[in-house]
Amino acid sequence: MAKFVLASASPRRADILKKLGIDFEVIPSSFDEKSNIKDVRELVKYLAEGKAKDVMSKTDAADVIIIGADTVVYFDNKIIGKPKSEEEAFQILKMLNNKKHKALTGICVIDKKNNKIITDYEVTNVFFNDLSDEEILSYIKTKEPFDKAGAYGIQGLGSLLVKRIEGCYFNVVGMPVTKLYMILKKMGVNLMVKEGEHGR
Repeated sequence: MAKFVLASASPRRADILKKLGIDFEVIPSSFDEKSNIKDVRELVKYLAEGKAKDVMSKTDAADVIIIGADTVVYFDNKIIGKPKSEEEAFQILKMLNNKKHKALTGICVIDKKNNKIITDYEVTNVFFNDLSDEEILSYIKTKEPFDKAGAYGIQGLGSLLVKRIEGCYFNVVGMPVTKLYMILKKMGVNLMVKEGEHGR
């Protein structure tokens, strides 16, 4: 049975993998995320693969499956990062207010034993409610926006900002589970089959 490694310190990604019944170790990546890639789809794939490969170089285990991911919020042809202040959080949320933006997650899975790498991405359209300044400021006071791209967390109070989505909910949180499931199946690991029954 291959050992799983999550190449991310994100508690949200870890929580998703736990709910999928995956037994895994967390090894955060120290991959340099600076890049001149303009296409946001290629960028998230590059970052996810870079993180996974960085962590692969840190583990001595031979039979290991490494999962790397990188999520960005994309609006008006710009990547919206994590806010560094209450003022920046307000500016971001005001900009996204009552509009549609995209959440993109690059995902890379490395099967070290069989020397296989599969990298892909997922896109979800997110539509915000029409929020008052008071509502935005109240949300910022919860401190929830500060470690999240786009200044909100859809899995928390930030769900109240969202009118609807088109696509994978878990992709917005940071791990597109269906995409992960399909990639792992290509590698001979089926998460729907009990441990020890999928031939690894």
